[in-house]
Amino acid sequence: MIGNDWDEKLQVIENSNGFKNFLKIIDDKYKTSIIYPPKDYIFNALKLTSYKDTKVVIMGQDPYHGEGEAHGLSFSVQKGIKVPPSLQNIYKELYNDLGIPPKDDGDLTKWAKEGVLLLNAVLTVEKDKPASHRKLGWELLTDYIIKLLNQKKEPVVFILWGNFAKEKQKYITNPKHYIITSAHPSPFSANYGFFGSKPFSKTNNFLIKNKIKPIDWSL
Repeated sequence: MIGNDWDEKLQVIENSNGFKNFLKIIDDKYKTSIIYPPKDYIFNALKLTSYKDTKVVIMGQDPYHGEGEAHGLSFSVQKGIKVPPSLQNIYKELYNDLGIPPKDDGDLTKWAKEGVLLLNAVLTVEKDKPASHRKLGWELLTDYIIKLLNQKKEPVVFILWGNFAKEKQKYITNPKHYIITSAHPSPFSANYGFFGSKPFSKTNNFLIKNKIKPIDWSL
């Protein structure tokens, strides 16, 4: 399903009748409604960042629900699409934290290839209906992914922005990992603890301390 070591890690779920039935429900929704991201991009985060290579997790909620935006990576939009407000604020914090200037597009594929798992809690959404696929079953998979990453021998940084992402914190029990939490970068909450939280430098300082190559956050 994925094409890397996630397939072995997720084999129990992938082969279960419950998950196969759930995927059929999702497949039917693609046939009857406009669903994002395109079907080939649903598991993009896992395809681009293998289990072995995951150093950092940035947890999102569900995909962008506008036409052409979502491509399977949390907070990221495809090239040619206007940069969403939350990502604009992420770029602002990145500049204030590390001096990296923003770019014109919102494609974060480079981060994914650096070892940043850009994972949404829910992997599909109906057009113009945010959170429309919450509680359908994706959370069972993404909770399991967080539990698997919690078992990693190598330290991992979990970046949890906003209350929705913070719900995953209960699955991160291994003391060798590092959890960074703050307000969500949305314009409605960024001024209440996201700006000035310095997640990018904190992440790299932790990785360096643990003799792990830091993330190249340049865009």
